[in-house]
Amino acid sequence: MKLRKAILLIHGFAGGNYDYGNLANDLEFLRGFDVFTFTLPGHNKLIIKNVTRDDWINEAERQLQKIIKHGYKSIYLIGHSMGGVIASYLASKYSEVKKLVLASPAFKYFSFKDDKLDVLKSLQIIPRLFKDYSTEEVLSRIFKVPAKTIFEFTKLVEEHTDDITKITIPTLIIHGDNDEIVPEDSVEYVYENIASKSVTLVTIQTLTHDLFVNDRYEEVKKLIIKFFKNHHPKIKQKKKI
Repeated sequence: MKLRKAILLIHGFAGGNYDYGNLANDLEFLRGFDVFTFTLPGHNKLIIKNVTRDDWINEAERQLQKIIKHGYKSIYLIGHSMGGVIASYLASKYSEVKKLVLASPAFKYFSFKDDKLDVLKSLQIIPRLFKDYSTEEVLSRIFKVPAKTIFEFTKLVEEHTDDITKITIPTLIIHGDNDEIVPEDSVEYVYENIASKSVTLVTIQTLTHDLFVNDRYEEVKKLIIKFFKNHHPKIKQKKKI
């Protein structure tokens, strides 16, 4: 049996491990931890096509099972955006998952009204994305995702929204107050509905959806490391930093 703990990072929709910046490398320096990453199916190609929500879930599950088979009994998950939805599913199912970090978990995406996508309001967000990200970055992500793949993403969220209600482990939720992609409603949904009695929601001022590539990255990193290393009382709390 391994005494070391494992950390598994799961990236978001139309993204990659590059969205975590230096986080995976920096976590490698933690004593007693081994860090693992992988790329969701289809995300290593120019256009994400011919891939389904089941492909994403199955690959994430396969990666977790591989870590378990190598003897790890304590696994900590970090999920960013859609990766947060997938990480929530894994945390609700596997007892080996002991802690969970949800970074802007995309249980709601863009703008919603009465729990349905508000298409007009969501389209109004697009110009503001160009303010927070480079034009090349926005265009590359828009044009690499066909409508059918977007549908798979929305169905994945729909099918796994209730997983939150089955999570009982300590959970850290992180959200930027300038996030134009995942609204505040999404993290509030997690905070209000998660079964865990040990939950902290941290809102980080000035940050966008890019929680790990910014001028406050060191603060975000220290927040996660402290969460991983410390014991957590059974309380629910919100913080702003």
